[in-house]
Amino acid sequence: MTATDYTHGAIDAVWRIESPRLIAGLTRIVRDVGLAEDLAQDALVAALEQWPASGVPRNPGAWLMATAKHRAIDHFRRNTRLQQKQDQLGRELQVQQELTEGDLDTSMDDDIGDDLLRLMFIACHPVLSTDVRVALTLRLLGGLTTDEIARAFLVPEPTVAQRIVRAKRALSESRVPFEVPRGDELVVRLASVLEVLYLIFNEGYAATAGDDWMRPGLCADALRLGRILAGLAPEEPEVHGLVALMEIQASRSRARIGPSGQPILLLDQDRGRWDQLLIRRGLAALKRAEDQGGATGSYALQAAIAACHARARTPEETDWPRIVALYEALARLQPSPVVELNRAVAVAMASGPAAGLEIADALTSEPTLRTYHLLPSVRGDFLAKLGRFGEAAVEFERAASLTRNARERELLLERARQCAREATSPEPR
Repeated sequence: MTATDYTHGAIDAVWRIESPRLIAGLTRIVRDVGLAEDLAQDALVAALEQWPASGVPRNPGAWLMATAKHRAIDHFRRNTRLQQKQDQLGRELQVQQELTEGDLDTSMDDDIGDDLLRLMFIACHPVLSTDVRVALTLRLLGGLTTDEIARAFLVPEPTVAQRIVRAKRALSESRVPFEVPRGDELVVRLASVLEVLYLIFNEGYAATAGDDWMRPGLCADALRLGRILAGLAPEEPEVHGLVALMEIQASRSRARIGPSGQPILLLDQDRGRWDQLLIRRGLAALKRAEDQGGATGSYALQAAIAACHARARTPEETDWPRIVALYEALARLQPSPVVELNRAVAVAMASGPAAGLEIADALTSEPTLRTYHLLPSVRGDFLAKLGRFGEAAVEFERAASLTRNARERELLLERARQCAREATSPEPR
């Protein structure tokens, strides 16, 4: 590796760490998230041009911020209508130039937590559609490039770029303030932030399409942002509930994929490969949520279900009656056909497949599940356990036709073949 390659690698690492802080701090100053990202990108280009020759500075974050502020002054000088902003930035830059490098360390940390929290609320603002919020969050707070986001979600790069452009335009036109919402608005806005992190994590945990069963990078991005959010909003129990859920689910990652990339379902996993550190962190986050009165929140309930699995040393030790009760509480709080389908699985484990099948059968007329591959997959599993192998094979084949994930399709087709063989095998005497 050449010195230039090493420096470019260091710049990439610095950008991943510093870009959310940089964009957040600049947004506070210029009050425009689109302009803030442009200024941050200009600073990155300057680093790519200068650091290979001069070396990476001792405080790269402060260097990037100072450079971005220089670019901001240049921008405002070209726009006489914003003379007041120019004066404000000029005074701030003059003060920074008088600071020692050690003082710059301190100045970079001033309000940075608040700035990051504000940036999360902007990136996940309800004025934006869900797919746009996800893309903008990964871009601004995850430090991912447009190409990386496109590859993660298996969509064309121009589509992601268009989403991000639309997001910046919508935020600018809506004049979304750079602030932490208060009162009732905080509840709605925080729910939007949590939804985005949940969606990012789930797409990494069980990819909806493509050739891979998991995309661990997305799980890691969501978990990192969730931990940051928990540090910035420590009094919000649902934040800890979501972090708990992600920590515990992530603990199974190594056990969910076989040597050739094939999916390994929960009850077949080698629990010795579950990450005990992540489990402990998840259980601690769940306790924080419960201690703050959030035991009945949506994410805390899901985390409590995950905790039942995490505490069981073997599948047989799983407390299925408690899981059924937790799903019933979740259904009361957030009724949905998907929650009901999950409850059917828990009921089948606690009371037998016939009881689970009765619940699943009642969902077959549900319009929202018409193309949901997990409904026929779950029904196929219940039918196989009841010895109705011919019907089970049909259900698994239907599930395989509905999923867009290649690994999952292979698994479902194999189960269909197994059931078909059982259906045609001679009856034992």
